[in-house]
Amino acid sequence: MTIGNTEQQKLGTFGGVFVPSLLTILGVIMYLRFGWVVGNVGLLGTLAIVTLSTSITFLTSLSIAAIATNTPVKGGGAYFLISRSLGLEAGGAIGIPLFLAQAFSVSLYIIGFSESLVGLFPLVDPRWVGVATTIVLGTLAMVSTKATIKAQYVILVLIGLSLVSLLLGSPVENSTIELWGVPQRDAVPFWQVFAVFFPAVTGIMAGVNLSGDLKNPAVSIPKGTFYAVGTGYVIYMLLPLILASRADAGTLVEDALIMEKIAIWGGAIFLGIWGATLSSAAGSLLGAPRVLQALAEDRVLPNYAQFFRRSSGKEKIPRNATLFTVILTMVTVYLGNLNAIAPLLTMFFLTTYAVLNITAGIETFLQSPSFRPKFKVHWLFSLLGALGCAAVMLLINPLATFAAFVFIGIVFLWLKRRKLKDTWGGIGRGLLLSLVRFSLLRLEKKGHAKNWRPNILVLSGSPSKRWQLIELANCLTQDNSLFTVSTVLPEHNVPQEKVLDYENQMMDFLYGKSIQALVRVIRAPDPFTGGKHLVNAYGLGPLVPNTILLGDTQESANLPAYADMVSHFHKSKRNVLILQNENKAGFKKKEKVDIWWGGLKGNGSLMIILAYLMKNSLEWGMASFQVKMVVPNEEAEKEVRRNFSRLFSNMRTGLDFKIIVDDYSDFWQILHRESQDSDLVMLGMAPPEDSLEFAKYFEGLKAHTSKEAAKVFVLAAQDIDFEDLLQ
Repeated sequence: MTIGNTEQQKLGTFGGVFVPSLLTILGVIMYLRFGWVVGNVGLLGTLAIVTLSTSITFLTSLSIAAIATNTPVKGGGAYFLISRSLGLEAGGAIGIPLFLAQAFSVSLYIIGFSESLVGLFPLVDPRWVGVATTIVLGTLAMVSTKATIKAQYVILVLIGLSLVSLLLGSPVENSTIELWGVPQRDAVPFWQVFAVFFPAVTGIMAGVNLSGDLKNPAVSIPKGTFYAVGTGYVIYMLLPLILASRADAGTLVEDALIMEKIAIWGGAIFLGIWGATLSSAAGSLLGAPRVLQALAEDRVLPNYAQFFRRSSGKEKIPRNATLFTVILTMVTVYLGNLNAIAPLLTMFFLTTYAVLNITAGIETFLQSPSFRPKFKVHWLFSLLGALGCAAVMLLINPLATFAAFVFIGIVFLWLKRRKLKDTWGGIGRGLLLSLVRFSLLRLEKKGHAKNWRPNILVLSGSPSKRWQLIELANCLTQDNSLFTVSTVLPEHNVPQEKVLDYENQMMDFLYGKSIQALVRVIRAPDPFTGGKHLVNAYGLGPLVPNTILLGDTQESANLPAYADMVSHFHKSKRNVLILQNENKAGFKKKEKVDIWWGGLKGNGSLMIILAYLMKNSLEWGMASFQVKMVVPNEEAEKEVRRNFSRLFSNMRTGLDFKIIVDDYSDFWQILHRESQDSDLVMLGMAPPEDSLEFAKYFEGLKAHTSKEAAKVFVLAAQDIDFEDLLQ
């Protein structure tokens, strides 16, 4: 990224981080009614609010320091830190709202400056004052970052002068320090006052956002941020002592200009207010374009916004991004009041702080080998920081918190749909591996039948040639259980080093089809030997495929080897599903499924479960599923109907049933007569006691059902009582 070029790294700790951060922190307090805070909750309450607020900010600073000292930091500030740990989607979902929050913050600060100026000069139009101020600050930011920082030193002197003027002032009335403020019946509740004050300590990001302009970000960011938080805390702890000792609580609440009256020179307070608002605006005007530039550099923004990537001049200033921010600020300043969205902007900042805490906490907790920060923080402190940010968000404005989460969620889904790819990795994989390890070690070797789900191994070969196998597996698993698409490559033609390439190609193909499946490719002398190897070795601990889904063999010469493979699956206690005629186009209309049933035992229960899973899938949801059974006479039909009514009512599967009375016709004739219009037929298979005998049996089974378009032959073999699952 050009913003991080060696030639451009010129700012040191105080110039790059400490001054912008401290000025943004103090910028709020200079025009915040701090006397109102002290008057409502008293000296002790104010000190408690200051300490609690700063503690949350300090915990966030610890997390920032840990992340910043782990990896070379380039432009983009908080966005860069988050995206390099959580990935592009999460980083972009935070970075875009962060840019908007900083850009609109410029408008808020400038509007605050204009309104305070108009208080002394009523004839001045605040809108044009704001536009002119934006142009001046924007021009300065586009000409030189160093000059803008140097201008903030002058502003820092003005704020210091206003604080000294306040310190040397005198009481406005005879009063004693009131520890608890005005009487409770007249006071604003403690947590409401806390919510008003908290934004005053959230300026630490102003310096972090200049990360790409720093000589040594790993040193400057932690050092400058800690100094800014510490200095701000000392000032905030002294101000309540001064105010509480020089005016009564009631006066502090009612008089908005009490600080001016207390100060030895009231004009210094106005200078401090103007300086603070302008410095905060300048800090945000430096930070926002750099976040926008980083978003464009990582291609988080659409292609038409890539011109924001460009930098200009010796200082590599993002002038296109800065110009856009200036124009946006001028428009919003001219339009006027932004109070309606101010709470939402605060939520964006707090969400950024919370995510930074979460990032540092997860990285530390996972103990990833790649996370080796020079500044180490225990994950518990980061967790406390994240919880503190979340609690404050709800305290300040629950509705704005919800709106912020919705906005961030929409951005995240938008970026997810664009299928962005990063090249630096994130903590997502490490977190998932830890969860997988935790789950696998606690997964029972043999679970209860009621917890059963199909974990399917699909012997598909090339996915595009036998797509119906993958389609059926996807319907049965419904994103609630696993299935693996596998291919056996001939080892005499394909070298081992090509296996990974085939796996990647298959994963890309499935991803493009929006299929969430695992992929496994192996080499073997032939597909049947490879199938046995997969069943023998594929899986992790207790998590192994419990159901094998495969197609039919088309060559008669391969039938013995095919039957031997199926027999091997059965002996390995794997359920077997054979989809026949799968190479023809589709399952017709997916409107009618027949399940030919021989009872609840064995294959019967598994077929009912599979039919139920298909019925609840999106693809087969509109189809009619009918369980069919043949009986010899009317007497048997009445008995079976009575049993079926009770049984299917208890199973609660929503499947219909049909009892066919026919004692004269051959079963296969009945099946063809009843299912000739069906889109799919499900039939149970006899267990293969002997592979040669099973080969003859399976050949006959195919011949008897050759007129049906698509069939699934079901063979239950797993040591699971499927009847319990249906109760």
